[in-house]
Amino acid sequence: MRSETTRGALLAALACVLVGGSFTANSLLGDYPYAGGQALRYGLACLLLVPLLGRGGTAPLRRLRPRRWGRLALLAATGMVGFNLAILAAERTAEPAVPGVLVGCAPVVVAVLVPLLAGRRPARAVLYGALLVAAGAFAVQGWGRTDGAGLLYSVGALAGEVCFALLAVPLLEPLGARLLSATVCGLAALESAGLGLLLDGGDVLRTPTATELAALLWQAVVATVVGFVCWYEGIRRIGPERATLFSGLIPVAAAATAPLVGTGSYGVAQAAGSLLVGSGVALGSGVIVRRRGRRLSRDQGRRLHDTPANSL
Repeated sequence: MRSETTRGALLAALACVLVGGSFTANSLLGDYPYAGGQALRYGLACLLLVPLLGRGGTAPLRRLRPRRWGRLALLAATGMVGFNLAILAAERTAEPAVPGVLVGCAPVVVAVLVPLLAGRRPARAVLYGALLVAAGAFAVQGWGRTDGAGLLYSVGALAGEVCFALLAVPLLEPLGARLLSATVCGLAALESAGLGLLLDGGDVLRTPTATELAALLWQAVVATVVGFVCWYEGIRRIGPERATLFSGLIPVAAAATAPLVGTGSYGVAQAAGSLLVGSGVALGSGVIVRRRGRRLSRDQGRRLHDTPANSL
């Protein structure tokens, strides 16, 4: 069980680091049509994921009821297309740090919402860890200028991040991480293409530059194909409460990779925030508690060993 938990934590961490890198890649796509770029990203990811399903890998889709298909469409619309659209809209009137900080609060929301929906109290360690992660995200990104619209769209991005984790949970058992990722990518590509035709008409697509092509390929192959599968495998192993803690690594990875493309810097505040995020993840995932438990067990064993036999 411990090895399963460790694998789940590592998968969730890797997914969030890769997604954080996609934020840096996204900064290179400012002049590319938004919806068309998302359609290309998710469409290519879907095509790459389908061969990984193996023979008969799409069979579970035929057994899905309409309600589950609606959930899949909602997951793609809110956690993928809607999330990215909210980030883009927020950054029109708000500095990028504002939606970044709001999205960094996702672990707190999930740590409270999941247990409440299940009729139980939030776990203290997970909640305290989520608060540390949110504080770390704030330290990494700071706070920027915004107006009411920017703040509202940032809250929408937070909702999309929460939906990306929670809406997927009932779908993981019947579909598995790979088929779930491929399906929502296909749906997100269709939704993005439809949105692009509605908003941009014939300008929904254009030939990307070399830099834009590299950014789109990173988003499709690394952040989406690898990142999504790792993310959902992580949720399957350790649950959404603990997996979402690792989303605090997204701004850390974005801040660490931004200097590589000349779109940001990494300084003392980012380093301090990274330490807070790491502490929150360690606390919420149970690493600190388990270590303390092992120390207590060793101390108890030592006392038992030193106790005279006639006093037992």
